[in-house]
Amino acid sequence: MKEKVILAYSGGLDTTAIIPWLKENYDYDVVCCCIDVGQGNELDGLEERAKLSGATKLYIEHVTDEFVDEYVIPCVKAGAVYENKYLLGTSMARPVIAKKLVEVARKEKAVAICHGATGKGNDQVRFELGIKALAPDLKIIAPWRCNDTWKMQSREDEIEYCKAHGIDLPFDASHSYSRDRNLWHISHEGLELEDPANAPNYDHLLVLGVSPEKAPNEAENLSLTFEKGIPVALNGKSMKASAIIEELNVLGGKHGIGIIDIVENRVVGMKSRGVYETPGGTILMEAHTQLEELILDRATLSCKKEIGNKFADVVYEGKWFTPLREALQAFVEVTQEYVTGEVKLKLYKGNIIKQGTTSPYSLYNESIASFTTGELYNHHDAEGFINLFGLSLKVRAMKMAEVEKNK
Repeated sequence: MKEKVILAYSGGLDTTAIIPWLKENYDYDVVCCCIDVGQGNELDGLEERAKLSGATKLYIEHVTDEFVDEYVIPCVKAGAVYENKYLLGTSMARPVIAKKLVEVARKEKAVAICHGATGKGNDQVRFELGIKALAPDLKIIAPWRCNDTWKMQSREDEIEYCKAHGIDLPFDASHSYSRDRNLWHISHEGLELEDPANAPNYDHLLVLGVSPEKAPNEAENLSLTFEKGIPVALNGKSMKASAIIEELNVLGGKHGIGIIDIVENRVVGMKSRGVYETPGGTILMEAHTQLEELILDRATLSCKKEIGNKFADVVYEGKWFTPLREALQAFVEVTQEYVTGEVKLKLYKGNIIKQGTTSPYSLYNESIASFTTGELYNHHDAEGFINLFGLSLKVRAMKMAEVEKNK
């Protein structure tokens, strides 16, 4: 029997061309594995295409709920946002994909895992760090880095290669955006986006929704209910988190929510420009943030923001299966113990407008905060506090005045 390689298979032209390339250059039996993290109709026709291309078997692993519950929700709880904008849609999906590839490799007794990520991107790092952490004995094959054997540099090259190997596929050579989609988001790179001086062609680009200019003129209200930082209900209806995100994607897309245009710093050192659509995720993150405003004390909230930024870096860099990620997540879990309540929002032309937040654990005390009441707060107490709080400033100012006087 031949040795086996597990191919991370999307069904696109790149990974389809990799199947005959692997057989030709490694003499492996190719077992394709597609991980369903909510990419929708991209899964249509995969089995026929994989077999036609020479694969011996195709696994389709449906892990959308696992993706949401074990990877997305921890990032929501952490408030993890990379470089102040990117909600980590692709980054969060890579570790669960790596995990499932390893599981299939063990089941098939494969000796290697192959992925189609390029040598310029983040995904090669994320896939390979995940595989190394979970299965350090497995060989990793990255065709785009195999300069001696991978000669294809364009879609035209890949199509011709497939035809030469008797594979006639419904792909054409016309270039389009490079996209990655899952339940949380869709990313767009390439074409006019490669020049930061160009405006995005939103009429041609958007998939999950519309631009704010084309959103309805009527606003739409909604409510989200959280328990211990986890979304459990939308508009009062109890739902699992993945279903909430799915419905929020529809609502957010309709109202032009969650479209960002960012030049980000990739792990490999270069800057990259992309447009991300994250309609449901943007609403969910904003609602969670608003709830935490009421519940977390000042010191915890301040520290959590730092932890959230570090968590985002760790996820972005593909270091999910590390003690550091586990430790950061443990901190976050403690902060979420009382993040329970309801957040009301209004969606209008790309904006998320606060409509009121309630929680049984709210630290907001009207008797203290109000201008018209104040039974628990004595204004005169502020004088002593300010004297102590500003003592170091006063001492320094006195010293500098003395120095100036003695010159």
